[in-house]
Amino acid sequence: MWTLKGASNALKDASSLLIASFTPCSSQRNPEIEAAVIKATNHNNSRVDYRSAQLIFAWIRVSGHYIRPVLSALSTRMEKTRTWTVALKGLMLLHGIFTCKVPAVQKIGHLPFDLSNFKDRRPNLSQHEAFIRAYYTYLNKKSSFLLKHFDDRKEGTLRKGTKQKPKQSSMMQHLSWLENLQGLLDVLLEIKPQGEKMMNVLVLEAMNCIMLEIYDIYGRICNGIAAVLVRIYSIGRLEAGIAFSILQKASIQADVLSKYIDYCKDFGVTKASEKPKIVHIQKDDIQELEQIINRASSQHQSEQSTPDKDKSMSPVEGIDAIKRTNSLQLDVS
Repeated sequence: MWTLKGASNALKDASSLLIASFTPCSSQRNPEIEAAVIKATNHNNSRVDYRSAQLIFAWIRVSGHYIRPVLSALSTRMEKTRTWTVALKGLMLLHGIFTCKVPAVQKIGHLPFDLSNFKDRRPNLSQHEAFIRAYYTYLNKKSSFLLKHFDDRKEGTLRKGTKQKPKQSSMMQHLSWLENLQGLLDVLLEIKPQGEKMMNVLVLEAMNCIMLEIYDIYGRICNGIAAVLVRIYSIGRLEAGIAFSILQKASIQADVLSKYIDYCKDFGVTKASEKPKIVHIQKDDIQELEQIINRASSQHQSEQSTPDKDKSMSPVEGIDAIKRTNSLQLDVS
């Protein structure tokens, strides 16, 4: 039975490759790229074709013009498939494309295919289907995030050297960026393999990619919060309020993240054993930081009206109090 299934899947891939070989070359389609995409997303659920994936990444890094035929080939493949193996490999390939730091990748925006309602043709694979849908939801959200971040930076570059005032302060942009990162982390933590049926080489490899993504985003959040706290005495009450909300959410996410990593470690995800140091923010520390933020905001306002007014806590004392929380240290090694 397994042999017949394997032979059938191999025949499907061979047929797709044959059709791709007759594809006329254009700005939208490229037979060599389509063949590489088919190989990288083949039906074999026991191995990943890294060579074909790396070839695609190399093309994109050489020129952003390759992103269009790559996405076209990948979209065609994803829209036709009702096999979780092909769908998952396609999402892993797309995840790898996002690591290619070229403007064309950052400008993709909403994904050109939809797996939000993915269903496998075989029954009793609801856990695999949920995994695919969650992974797709994250990548779609990340793609929109990359586009927004790209547009924000482009707008900032255009405004430099002009008399136009920015729409919002750099601190507000930074806080918005942090909120978006925390939103990405929430969606990432929804990608979770369930049950013994998902104990598969391909699923474990996908989870290694997810873990690396989590470490990267968590590190950015921690570093971003630290950058806000060292400037806490120079920001206004509105920014301070947003910063405090971000800190509260960071405390909640730290707890969820710890449990998630422990679960993945027990499941057998290799990268889960390389988890960063997560120091949980205590409730008392949050209250102390709330007082510091409020005091800093009040001092900032009073200094503008009465610069010589005596202060109940100096900036140095406030920063020392922040450092005592020791809650923003990250060791990703």
